[in-house]
Amino acid sequence: MIIVGVDGSVNSRAAVEWAANDACRMRVPLRVVCAMDGSWYQIGKYPDVGLPDVLLREGRRILREAEALVHERQPAVDVTTQQVEGTPAVVLREQAKDATEIVVGSRGLGGFAGALLGSVSTHVAGHVHCPVVVVRGEHRPPQGEVVIGVDDSPECGPALAYAFEQAELRGAVLRVLHAWQLPVHALAPGIAYDMDEVRTAQHQVVRNRLEAFAKDYPQVKIIEDVQSAHPVEALTDASGRADLLVVGSRGRGAMGSVLLGSVSRGVLHHAHCPVAVVRA
Repeated sequence: MIIVGVDGSVNSRAAVEWAANDACRMRVPLRVVCAMDGSWYQIGKYPDVGLPDVLLREGRRILREAEALVHERQPAVDVTTQQVEGTPAVVLREQAKDATEIVVGSRGLGGFAGALLGSVSTHVAGHVHCPVVVVRGEHRPPQGEVVIGVDDSPECGPALAYAFEQAELRGAVLRVLHAWQLPVHALAPGIAYDMDEVRTAQHQVVRNRLEAFAKDYPQVKIIEDVQSAHPVEALTDASGRADLLVVGSRGRGAMGSVLLGSVSRGVLHHAHCPVAVVRA
């Protein structure tokens, strides 16, 4: 089952469309969840006071519109809705227990405000074990390409598996991108590096990561893309020609600390397409 969080914003609508399309491709049910945080209404009141009627009505309206959008875009998708009291990050974390994928808008209203770089996406991606997809609001024509950032760590295996599946379902090309940089000490005087040897080693990193997956997905066309560049710059540039950018959550090397570190944050800031964070 795919879970999509909604709040009525433009980016929330884009997330619903993306989730509906992915549910159709994967042939799984879709659950639309609206988390209503009424904690600030309870200041000075007893803790068991429920949500005010205005919040309940607004939540039902948001869910009706989201459900109608799913039926409009993908009538064959089995869709259900659920209104839950609580903070969005905690609600989505709980919902993820039986989810194939979690989808959120990049920037929303109310509880999902700032989901791209705020507590919602960071909390969810950091605590759930299914892919978390962050969707921007702008519409772009299909590009026919999925991009996956890889390194030499075993933790990027789940991200590769997800990227291959997405590419196969979409009939898209899979660009496997490995961006690398010489360590800082390599620039010190007296330390010599054979650049041809380094490039050959980096290409071998990509081939080693692809070997097992390519046999399982023979229909997927693969582009090996090894660049001597900063990972954020390389991935952001590639995202401009992609329908989806996939990053692992616990990589090392060039993709170090990708979940909460500078690479993932940079990619989420600047990527031109939806970003999927896949936890090892």
